[in-house]
Amino acid sequence: MFTLLKNADIYSPRHLGLGHILVCAGKIVFIDTSLPTLGTGLDLTTLDMEGRMVLPGLIDAHTHVTGGGGETGYSSRVPTVPLSDFTRAGVTSVVGLLGTDDVMRSTSSLVAATMSLREQGLSAWCYTGGYHFPLTLLTDSAVSDIAHIECVIGIGELAISDHRGSHLTCEELIRLAGQAHVGGLLTGKAGVLHLHLGDGRDGLALVNQALDIGEVPARTYNPTHVNRLSGLFDEACELTRRGCNIDITAYPVVEEDPDLGVVQAVQRYMAGGYAADKLTVSSDGGGCLPTFDKKGRLVKVGFASSLSLLTALVELLNAGLALEEAAPFFSRNVAKLLRLTHKGELQIGADADLVGLDNQYAVTEVMCCGEMHIRGGEVVKKGMFE
Repeated sequence: MFTLLKNADIYSPRHLGLGHILVCAGKIVFIDTSLPTLGTGLDLTTLDMEGRMVLPGLIDAHTHVTGGGGETGYSSRVPTVPLSDFTRAGVTSVVGLLGTDDVMRSTSSLVAATMSLREQGLSAWCYTGGYHFPLTLLTDSAVSDIAHIECVIGIGELAISDHRGSHLTCEELIRLAGQAHVGGLLTGKAGVLHLHLGDGRDGLALVNQALDIGEVPARTYNPTHVNRLSGLFDEACELTRRGCNIDITAYPVVEEDPDLGVVQAVQRYMAGGYAADKLTVSSDGGGCLPTFDKKGRLVKVGFASSLSLLTALVELLNAGLALEEAAPFFSRNVAKLLRLTHKGELQIGADADLVGLDNQYAVTEVMCCGEMHIRGGEVVKKGMFE
């Protein structure tokens, strides 16, 4: 079965201009400015993009696929995130994780939710562990989880500089990073330690100390939520000079909150001359967005969605960033960090993960591994219980 996308304005994410993309068996098999010559009798579906933009599917590498929350009691636990919540945001690949609640939610339930998304057509992976140490595991060690559970690619989201965390020592952090690193070596997987950053006064001091005295490669440490405070973001930017990749969260911009919006964070990062390929953006989709007072009491709470990822991309474009500059933060950079081969770029041999955008940057088409999930702006493939 072949699918031909004609007359697409192609971003690989490099801008290739108007061309045509041929998909077969879930892979991109042809990209060119001229139409392919095809034999008769082929099972061919043709979709005329009429000049609409086509870019790599977004990779949301920080999602609570089992649902997050739970910080105001049992009734505040967020339900499992349905398939179309991702695809409507242009997301074709996700990485799931556990947060504050790694007690009533387990690595076992996370693996099950991850595999469920795969059965429904999304590309999905997950981390082992959660906020706390000792880690929530499925086997007897994090290395074993990474080695023996195919969809597990690292450890996360381990909380540091947060009153909800386990207040790790530097030696404990290095040992956990070492487990993630060895797991990656044994399997060829990402092998990263994905670190939740709270708004504690220590910031990234523990990571810098671990880099000073430890032997684990810097790429292993992957802090997220680094745009929650201005000073923390400045620390994180400097961390990229030491070889770390950092992840900013597409928080909804609220004027009274201290976090930096994605536009402000990206503009500051680029103005600082930091390596463009060491910055990624994720949504925290399915997770809660709590605000605590100085005594650790919950003041208010919201819940995140992968739609914030698409919103962030559009905001960057409206702020003057070219699509080929902005798209890698949501695709190629993520795939490179997480060693997701065949993801993040439109090229021959890559998975056919595509997003179509109209001239207002609204999602018109989403293809996941060659299967249409959104067509003409309408969801054509839903999750089992939607």
